[in-house]
Amino acid sequence: MAAPLEVVVSSDSGSQLWNCTVFDLHSGSSLLSYRGGNSAARSLAVLRGEFLLSAQLGKNFINVWEIQRKDQLQQKIVCPGVVTCLTASPDGAFLAAGVAEEVYLWEVCTGKLLAVLSRHYQDVTCLKFTDDSSHFVSAGKDNLALVWNVCSVVQMDLSHAPEPRHVLSRHSLPITDLHCGHMGAQARVATSSLDQTAKVWELSSGELLLSVLFDVEIMSVTFDPSEYFLFCGGRDGNIFQVSLCSQSLNREKSFQSDGEGNQVFKGHRSLVTCLSVSMDGTLLLSGSQDETARLWDVQSRQSVRCLAHKGPVTNAVIMAVSANMFLPDSRPAVPLPRFSRHLQAPEGPDAEGGGAWVRPALHAQEEEEALPLGLLGCSVLADGDQGTNSERR
Repeated sequence: MAAPLEVVVSSDSGSQLWNCTVFDLHSGSSLLSYRGGNSAARSLAVLRGEFLLSAQLGKNFINVWEIQRKDQLQQKIVCPGVVTCLTASPDGAFLAAGVAEEVYLWEVCTGKLLAVLSRHYQDVTCLKFTDDSSHFVSAGKDNLALVWNVCSVVQMDLSHAPEPRHVLSRHSLPITDLHCGHMGAQARVATSSLDQTAKVWELSSGELLLSVLFDVEIMSVTFDPSEYFLFCGGRDGNIFQVSLCSQSLNREKSFQSDGEGNQVFKGHRSLVTCLSVSMDGTLLLSGSQDETARLWDVQSRQSVRCLAHKGPVTNAVIMAVSANMFLPDSRPAVPLPRFSRHLQAPEGPDAEGGGAWVRPALHAQEEEEALPLGLLGCSVLADGDQGTNSERR
């Protein structure tokens, strides 16, 4: 049988036999199970298509598996406190974790802790990178969502704390989830909150584009790939589909089910913890505290499959199959280093000035001559880091 193109990866807080499970998107059959502990909510990440990571529920470490070796934990990354959320940059260069009210950012190739961001006032609840890895967004119980420019954060100058590019401050209660759309630094960002609203923002300007008020607290949020719809998971178990192509010009509106794309998916018996949409936009995946994950046909709003779990679902995502997932004899091209728990001062001749070697990303190479160093979309190699001659300038 040919390997699937997309799979469902999910976890729950109650299973004692496995941590994460991989299901076939169309048949619902279980394909792989990763053993060892339980995953915290919003803490499941795939790194370089070669490693699966998840934060241990209620503990201060991150579980790491080689993606094709499901029965054996390869590594545990110890963190300074309980990890509340976790994400990896799409280019595989960075790993970010929320620990209490701080965001920790590591460089994957060296394991160095590059920054500890302390701009939130309460626990960080969710983290997401843009699809070009140039920015990431953090949100927390302090009602704030912060947009961070990766190059500004990894400037390696420990004497100056990085500042967020934008502070999104229109929520009045804790933010429960966020999702970054496509188009990199030009993306739209969706946030959900206990204030019963879901909001859509422009990442480049920080401007609020849309605010939708519901009758219930919103616990999860996502776009479809074409960003025609915003899906919002409610505390009551309903999933609300909001049309982003409405003729209405109002930036603030109340949700009303109608024939113009605003619809309700009914089936879960408890709050919806997570949402994800397939690459072609036809299937919606939802996880719930009712111990099920459901696949929905978006057009008909019918539940086409119910995946039973052993406890409340903490993570459920539709993802593309990596090349190594179903090749048990394969190995990662580069092993993961040991990850540091402490910030390290720069070494070498540029230590006083916080010097860094810079490798511009593809989308920034043409602008290299015109833009100052701190504005380039780039990945950073600190002085003294191991790298090939072709990576150094």
